[in-house]
Amino acid sequence: METAAPPGVEATEAAIAMIRLLREKHGEVMFHQSGGCCDGSSPMCYPKGEFRLGQRDVLLGHVDGAAFYMGGDQYELWKHTRLTLDVVRGRGAGFSLEAPEGVRFLIRSDLCATP
Repeated sequence: METAAPPGVEATEAAIAMIRLLREKHGEVMFHQSGGCCDGSSPMCYPKGEFRLGQRDVLLGHVDGAAFYMGGDQYELWKHTRLTLDVVRGRGAGFSLEAPEGVRFLIRSDLCATP
């Protein structure tokens, strides 16, 4: 598993509030964004340790104490962006912990200057 250099990942207040609610219900949580098609390109929230990480997954940082990983191929495409985890109303992936709450996590990105 690789560790990314900044910019890492940030979160909105709404996303942090949802993480705290999910932590109360499920214990510690983690995020993974694979970069696959459809819901695979959305950040997925799991109970900590219930998603099996691969060697190429990159730890971008922590959001309110929750580790946020991204698939290595996706990281190569997004490594020059500033990422912000947010939450919006609507149905996301069925496997992500926030789905029963009627919301879904998403990533907002801004291009950063390259070195």
